Amino acid sequence: MGRTLILDTSRPHESMDAYLAEPSGAPKGGIVVIQEIFGVNAHIRSVADRFAAEGYVAIAPALFDPVQKGVELGYDHEGVQKGSKLIAELGLLRPMQDSAIAASLIADQYKVKVGTVGYCWGGTVAVLAALRLGLPSSSYYGSRNVPFLPEPAKANVIFHFGERDHSIPPEMVEKHRELKPEMDTWVYPADHGFNCDARASYDEPSSKLAWERTLAFFARELK
Repeated sequence: MGRTLILDTSRPHESMDAYLAEPSGAPKGGIVVIQEIFGVNAHIRSVADRFAAEGYVAIAPALFDPVQKGVELGYDHEGVQKGSKLIAELGLLRPMQDSAIAASLIADQYKVKVGTVGYCWGGTVAVLAALRLGLPSSSYYGSRNVPFLPEPAKANVIFHFGERDHSIPPEMVEKHRELKPEMDTWVYPADHGFNCDARASYDEPSSKLAWERTLAFFARELK
């Protein structure tokens, strides 16, 4: 079970909540868990808890806090509409910067190397964290990745996609292989959101395999 803490963003009159999950022993690395468009909800907290159980200190910053505090949305139409409005207002640059703040806190406090994992919208934030900030990242079904792929990478990324995900057609997936051939791009027999067990699109075998690959990736990149 994790706990909530407050991050100093160094912006006047603005702080950001974060969910922190710590391992039982000395951490072997740090992971910034980057949310979907639904906020730091029960699922994202459970992802952080799972990483902690694997020996990582995990932090999930509430990236919507600059525009609205305490956002936890459901996976229904209303939640999608609300989340889409929030990410349109927030953009990608500030979430990347706030993910870096969370990463720095972990690195400084626990003296570990830090990576990121991100889902959907957060999957693209994770890609930017690798390309621009040098944080190794596991990116799940990021539909906004392609415009950034020509950028030189400061750290490695592992990409996960569902072959039945209509928001990310095969030609978009292929762009990842074309523009980042040195990085692993995996496709699973699943739909968008296959990692989330609170969604109808959850696919347990795909989620399990992507998790195993993600853990192997971080074991290499954060040692």
